[in-house]
Amino acid sequence: MSDRALDQNQGEIVIEEHPEAPRQSGKSIIIKCSIAVLLGLLVYALPTPDNLSIEGHRLLALLVTCLILWTTEAIPIGITALCVGGGMIMFDIVGRNDAWTPYANPAVMFVLMIIMFGVVLNEVGLARRLMYHLLRLAGTNVKKLSFILAVGCTMLATILHDATVTVVMVFAFVPVFMAMGMKPGQGHDLPKFFLILIPLAASAGGFGTMIGGGRNPLAVEILYRYTQQETGEGRVIGFLEYLIIQFPICFFTAVATWAVVYFLFRPKEKELVGVKLEYPGPLRGAELGVALVFVGAFVLWFMGDLTGWHVSVPAVLAMIGFCAPGWVSFRTICDKFPWESWIVFGAGVSLGLALLKTGAGQFLAEACLPLLEGRNDFIVFYGLGFFGSFLSSLMSNSAAVALTLPITLPMAEMLGMSPVAVALLAPMTTSFIMLVIGCPPTIIAYSSGYFTQVDFIKVAVPWCLILLVVAVVGVLFYWPLIGIAAH
Repeated sequence: MSDRALDQNQGEIVIEEHPEAPRQSGKSIIIKCSIAVLLGLLVYALPTPDNLSIEGHRLLALLVTCLILWTTEAIPIGITALCVGGGMIMFDIVGRNDAWTPYANPAVMFVLMIIMFGVVLNEVGLARRLMYHLLRLAGTNVKKLSFILAVGCTMLATILHDATVTVVMVFAFVPVFMAMGMKPGQGHDLPKFFLILIPLAASAGGFGTMIGGGRNPLAVEILYRYTQQETGEGRVIGFLEYLIIQFPICFFTAVATWAVVYFLFRPKEKELVGVKLEYPGPLRGAELGVALVFVGAFVLWFMGDLTGWHVSVPAVLAMIGFCAPGWVSFRTICDKFPWESWIVFGAGVSLGLALLKTGAGQFLAEACLPLLEGRNDFIVFYGLGFFGSFLSSLMSNSAAVALTLPITLPMAEMLGMSPVAVALLAPMTTSFIMLVIGCPPTIIAYSSGYFTQVDFIKVAVPWCLILLVVAVVGVLFYWPLIGIAAH
């Protein structure tokens, strides 16, 4: 993996080799791996519950082992990601096709190209130009800049893919930190603060509109089918109604995200020092061409309902548009691509699909959700939201919505809860994840090398718990004002 430094003398981006993560002692590696394996064996040794398949039981044991290896980084996370696919075949959890195919499923390939977009933006100079305009608007004061950045990322993510927002901003900020002498793997708080803030802020806005993420129309569709089956008349949520219900809450999730990250990772620096606001000059041909191709990709994504194309198709067309005129070479993109992070995302998708296929996900739902019976509204909605966030940390948020709603909607009916409120809570709370592997934005930011998984968990867990409070308060106090009652 490569890094970029802004050579201020020559005004060019200089590529340097990415410094490796701090080496661990052999003893530390052995202890961490032993703990991971022993806990996995402990889960495997427990009796298999009646409502869980043998394969699902084995998967949970493997999941525990991999989660510990990921969070402790006892071995490189990319190697752990490969162990997921190999382990599922070795322990006869799923077949070899089901284990490895998800590593290249449409969502994973889309993320691959989205990350490549970031490399392209950086190579042609658009990332540095974007940073120039952002600093002109927000200044170099860390507090003001970070607040505007958090609100901006959240609002943009309501209409753009949160991975797109993240990749643009991460690639805009990394050269700034390199110019300040802060290289990856050195533990500087300032880049940690910004590069954790960006993906969390983007994730906090993905539920704001119907086009913010695939989980949003999916939840609306599941609600329609469920109510049609139960009452004979499906509950339709249109684009505008969805926006009115969800979008205003994004302002609060944006501010809460900034407040949590600022409180937990507030850097000692008050200003971005050593950053010169030099006008980058008029757009060069490559910058203009790449920008136009980028806009064309956005247009095609917005027209997805008309074209019927998967989001990966415009991404492929954009890659052709970037490389065919020679604005950037595909070899350069491949050389600077963070392959390890992409493989980790593929492993997360593979695990998520295995949770669905083996019934392990449904087992977890059936074991946890009855605990909410008889509780007050806040606890019930918070519990439902927490379960969605937990699953979303292990699989794609769309898969988490697809898994939980068929279980929680009948449960909501039994508890006298509104199916509409329960259904529309799901895309919101599955946006809040607790692990790096939970969603593409966090994987992209992690690929910068400026923070570890432990750094991320320290922020993401309290961030998730607090944003769940924001979400539930919105459900209980805002939604009734617009006719969406909790019961």
